[in-house]
Amino acid sequence: MKIGVAGLGRMGAAIARRLIDTGHEVTVWNRNPARMTPLIEAGARAADSPAALASQVEVIITILTDAAAIEAVYGGPAGLLAGEVGGCLFIEMSTVQPHTEVALAERVLARGAQFVECPVGGTVGPALQGKLIGLIGGDEAAVERAQPLLAQLCRRADRVGPVGAGASAKLAINLPLTVYWQALGEAWALCRHLGLDEDWLVELFADSSGGANVLKARGSAVAKAMKTNASGSATFDCDSMRKDLRTMVAEARRLGMELPLAARALSVYDEASREGWGGRDGTEMPVYWSSRGKA
Repeated sequence: MKIGVAGLGRMGAAIARRLIDTGHEVTVWNRNPARMTPLIEAGARAADSPAALASQVEVIITILTDAAAIEAVYGGPAGLLAGEVGGCLFIEMSTVQPHTEVALAERVLARGAQFVECPVGGTVGPALQGKLIGLIGGDEAAVERAQPLLAQLCRRADRVGPVGAGASAKLAINLPLTVYWQALGEAWALCRHLGLDEDWLVELFADSSGGANVLKARGSAVAKAMKTNASGSATFDCDSMRKDLRTMVAEARRLGMELPLAARALSVYDEASREGWGGRDGTEMPVYWSSRGKA
């Protein structure tokens, strides 16, 4: 298929690479052209603008930072919706509030195209392997069209409802993870003075009620961060988690409720970012609180 990918952050670039590896003809665009270079070297084509990208493909995938980035890429005279996109399928994978996806879908449909939202769970490794978790929102016809492609990107891709439902579900599954890293940091603060082997400690957590599912895959990275306090390669960093937490809190308030755990965790992530931890991976966040001292 002829597929365009707009937005080449860590996940967007990994998804584009996966599509190249599975034999698709991929065209890419990114605000910073340097991020296109590795993908061009891998066989992708480069577009000069979002509008140019949309004119060359039949499916457009976007995975962008926030609602402002979505507007910048889709809107304006050089945006994805500026040209003739009738018959195209848009698959929007950003983690944003549901109303952002609903409003965008209306604009896409008005241009004669189809729209599916599919925010994904997972990091760069699963993206390269086609093992993400997709949370799909959209009408049945558009979802049916998107499913074969999503099956190449995701180990499971479930339709959870109309457009907006996928965004709600993505915020929901990210909330326990972001709060867990803070909880693990607080737990370690209680026993750090014992001098226990970090690999043993993480294994204990993973084998008990103190462990989240993420420790099965990322436990060794957590233990390494505890041992060395060194910053490694980030797959889902502190600043990205801050953005998601802000989005969760804002969405809850729109629904007339509060998220006290998420709000308090957000304040800690904000503090960690101010202290220079913004680009560090989530697996390293437990180290921040346990080494910070008393709250």
